[in-house]
Amino acid sequence: MSKEIEEDEEEEYGLDDFFGRTPQSSYFEIAKTANQNIVENEIEKVFRRLAVAERMLEERQLDDELEKEISRTVIDQDIDERTATVFIDLVGAIVTQCE
Repeated sequence: MSKEIEEDEEEEYGLDDFFGRTPQSSYFEIAKTANQNIVENEIEKVFRRLAVAERMLEERQLDDELEKEISRTVIDQDIDERTATVFIDLVGAIVTQCE
């Protein structure tokens, strides 16, 4: 994704202030009250994407490199923003299906 698109998404999603809450807190609030089947299905989709990404890295024999990179990027602005985007996307997917 280009940097320009990411900046547009930040403005659209309001990563600094998502309805007065963080994307994570919004997700957890909605996840507690939404239809649990929908929440579980959406979480499963996220984990499946993670599993696919891990398998792709393993197939490219990047296991050791990946572990080193993860250790280096635990505290990283881009990773924080991507994590927030995952939570925002989850909220959107859950709310849309619960309407």
